[in-house]
Amino acid sequence: MNRHGDEAFHRREKSRKKKAFIWQFILLAALLVIFGSFAFNISSNLAARNIHSGFGFLSESAGFELGESLISFSSTESYGRAFLAGLLNTIRVAAVSIITATVLGIIVGLMRLSKHPLLKFLGAAHVEFYRNIPLIVQLLLIYLLITELLPDSTEALHFGSWALLSKAGLQYAVPTDFHAAAAASAVSAILCFIFCRRTFIKTYTGLISSTLALGCALLAGGAVWFAAGIIFGWSKPELQGFAIEGGSSLSPEFLALWIGLTLFTSSAIAEIIRAGVLAVPKGQWNAALSLGMTQMETVSYVIFPQALKLAVPPLASQYMNLTKNSSLAVVVGYPDLVSIGNSTINLNGQALEVIVIIMSVYLVLNLIISVLMNKVNALVTRGAR
Repeated sequence: MNRHGDEAFHRREKSRKKKAFIWQFILLAALLVIFGSFAFNISSNLAARNIHSGFGFLSESAGFELGESLISFSSTESYGRAFLAGLLNTIRVAAVSIITATVLGIIVGLMRLSKHPLLKFLGAAHVEFYRNIPLIVQLLLIYLLITELLPDSTEALHFGSWALLSKAGLQYAVPTDFHAAAAASAVSAILCFIFCRRTFIKTYTGLISSTLALGCALLAGGAVWFAAGIIFGWSKPELQGFAIEGGSSLSPEFLALWIGLTLFTSSAIAEIIRAGVLAVPKGQWNAALSLGMTQMETVSYVIFPQALKLAVPPLASQYMNLTKNSSLAVVVGYPDLVSIGNSTINLNGQALEVIVIIMSVYLVLNLIISVLMNKVNALVTRGAR
């Protein structure tokens, strides 16, 4: 009877899977027909209006310049290279803003948990001010402060001989052989992270070992960077007539976008950190302290790992929101992906293709962030058990 019962069960299960597959196939075919119909109608309408379609324009000459780019670009180069430059600018400002917003958010979140009334008030003021003002307004305000209140290049604020701050942006000293120093710093940081994590993981949990290894990697990268400057010399910014020569620079547009994204996102991250810490039962504090742990050990080994277990998923959402919010760069003139897309539409009128490119890029970037944060979440969850 059991054998016959198992056979009947398998037949029913096989029949159910077959029906499910058939319905999924029908749904997929219907969606393909619908999207195919949309594509055909769009193509017909564009052809009727003598509007070119397709992505062949990416190989054509762009005809416009970029204010700043991580790669060389001129107006005679293709739209494809312009979009690549815009993508790199978007990744640049998003990556830097994620780091600074996280650090500032953790600090402000801990300030909100402080028993000191002044620190608690300042933390709450930071959160309420930046969280309740639209980001676009903050960007315009910050850009106005940079371009109107800072002195001209001829009267720039000096930070020793290492940096100059003016309406032209922030100019700072870099090693003479910039690219070699950057490559050496990156390689040393990666190697140091791998070595230190393998060493620390023998003593600490996955989360703590990774954090310590990351700190060592940053120190190693910074040490190599300064060593390269000492060995090969420094290129320092200097005022030459009405212009500042030497070193490297951050434009006013980049600074405005970076500061705005950092302040706006840090207010949300601060609340996530505060909520995560408050969600840990007070008994965990008492148990850790009763075992003889210090306050720092209690936070590092008991409270913070459990708080991160709750904080990482909403942090992923904030990082993705920050990446999408970077598209507001267009309001301050920073040449990101959307800004270049707008220039392309104005020149060749192929709005549909440009919008598809922009949507696809942001989709891929956020999927990458999601995958990375899922790995972090798995690490945190495993380390907090």
